[in-house]
Amino acid sequence: MSAAEELRRQPNASLGEQVRRALRARIAEGRLHPGDRLFEQDLAAEFGISRVPVREAIRRLQGDGLVEVRDRRRGVFVRGLDRRQAEELFDVREALEVLAARLAAERGSEAGVARTAALTATARRSLEAGDLAAMAEANAAFHDELVALSGHELLANVLEPLHGRLAYLFRLNLEPERVCTEHEQLHAAIAAGDAERAAALACRHVRSSRRMVFAHDLC
Repeated sequence: MSAAEELRRQPNASLGEQVRRALRARIAEGRLHPGDRLFEQDLAAEFGISRVPVREAIRRLQGDGLVEVRDRRRGVFVRGLDRRQAEELFDVREALEVLAARLAAERGSEAGVARTAALTATARRSLEAGDLAAMAEANAAFHDELVALSGHELLANVLEPLHGRLAYLFRLNLEPERVCTEHEQLHAAIAAGDAERAAALACRHVRSSRRMVFAHDLC
């Protein structure tokens, strides 16, 4: 997909917000890595726009915690996660995703539950095909859908700025079979309307991922 096509997929957002979302997706998908440098001029040329919306996007990404401005001479770099930051992110995930799972089981629409079913099926097929990138994308979308199913606007707004950093954690997956199975179990609890089981499974899922990340020194 070209840079121009990335922007055309978001016609209702401002140009700066479109660039922010495009760069955030690149970070989440691993196309931009921690330590990569971002050059305003190069990005403006790639997207076919002026440097003003690129500068705005970078300011927003800095607020999201996805890039850091080290100094004027060294420029803007994609930010990684150190252990303390990852610990804090898992703390937030556990608190908010457990709430989202509980609410999804209580409030989830039939159409939304069908979407989570489709995403777990896509992740399973991708795993069996050995396409771990496609699996990671489906798994990230599953978590997004879980929040949407909760029907809680404030919860969605709190999680939205964390999206890129959460997606970064989703890519740190050395246990794909476990993740697929846990998502399938979580979907089943939500589909059954079992809020307590959904909350317990969401908590176990986040804690299992936390153990995996730190056991393998991935942060």
